[in-house]
Amino acid sequence: MGILGLPNVGKSSLFNLMTDQAVAAENYPFCTIDPNEARCPVPDLRFEWLCDLWQPASRIPAYLHITDIAGLIRGAHEGAGLGNAFLSHIQAVDGLYHVIRAFENPEVVHVDDSVDPIRDLNTIMYELCRKDAAYLESVKAKKEMDYKRDPKNKPPPTYYTLMEKLTTSLEENRPLRSNTYTIEEVSKINDMLPQAITLKPIVYLVNLDLASFKRKGNKWLPHIQKWVEEHGGGQVIPFSVEWEQGLWNLRNDAAAKEAYLADSNGAKSILPRIVKVGYNVLNLQYFFTAGEDEVRCWTIPTGATAPEAAGYIHSDFERGFIKAEVTAFDDFKTLCAGQKSYANIKAAGKYRQEGRNYVMQDGDIVHFMFNVTSSGKKK
Repeated sequence: MGILGLPNVGKSSLFNLMTDQAVAAENYPFCTIDPNEARCPVPDLRFEWLCDLWQPASRIPAYLHITDIAGLIRGAHEGAGLGNAFLSHIQAVDGLYHVIRAFENPEVVHVDDSVDPIRDLNTIMYELCRKDAAYLESVKAKKEMDYKRDPKNKPPPTYYTLMEKLTTSLEENRPLRSNTYTIEEVSKINDMLPQAITLKPIVYLVNLDLASFKRKGNKWLPHIQKWVEEHGGGQVIPFSVEWEQGLWNLRNDAAAKEAYLADSNGAKSILPRIVKVGYNVLNLQYFFTAGEDEVRCWTIPTGATAPEAAGYIHSDFERGFIKAEVTAFDDFKTLCAGQKSYANIKAAGKYRQEGRNYVMQDGDIVHFMFNVTSSGKKK
């Protein structure tokens, strides 16, 4: 997931909090030029429970990779503020966190000299649509060139209809994901425009001041929600860098942390939710392998089959796949009686053997059986 937005909206500060790093977060535009990349663990009580039970030597959670992208400004698609490079960084990620400033602070300058989240949203959307429009034009030009070289390769009428739909959307500053497409159109878009920015899933993070976050309200939130609904949709998550930073600073003082939370009107950290939502919008899930040596989460695409999932452990597992021995996490937790044993689970008929067509479910606990012919080994 890439974190984008205008300068000084809280992107790098959020990145620092999510990844426990101390990248520069100075109060001036273009502080971040090269994208900072890191990863943060995906919080999961199931993983923690398995670790508490097995007490393994190795504990490996699922991770979400985060990229802190420098702030965009108006004219970025034309190169303003090193914008072309920044837009290329956005093309390289799979999904986006769009951080929006909804807090007033005279000590933190705004690139446009005033706080107006709707104006800022329009600025960013305009720049992203211009970048995609240029990308679309380059694809169309190449297609035309191929046709001139070989007239037999003339695109079908549906191609021109689709190009017109995409072009109109971008000219109207509407993201490509806001359109409705047929299955055939989706296939063509995925083939032609794999790096289109406005097709990427996006999560809108509204950075509030401390008081607004504690009272769970801000005058801009209804307007932001309305704007998002009119521009392709997406989850809107209010949070506060200021509040989160205050909580983080007290991480080693239990009493002070308790007092801080008690004075926060029931507010709690939003960072775990931000991580989980980002992971989910990428259509990712994970399965567990669990034992005394290691408890580990293995990230796979949603909809992966058992052999495909096995391949994420090792290519031999997929190549020589025989079966998957599967237990749902909830079944294991309910039936194991706190024991490091599958005996009760097997007795209850909840320890399953699944074949090649099994579609993995989030939270499956799995042991793969495979046979690699070249070595003759079976596991």
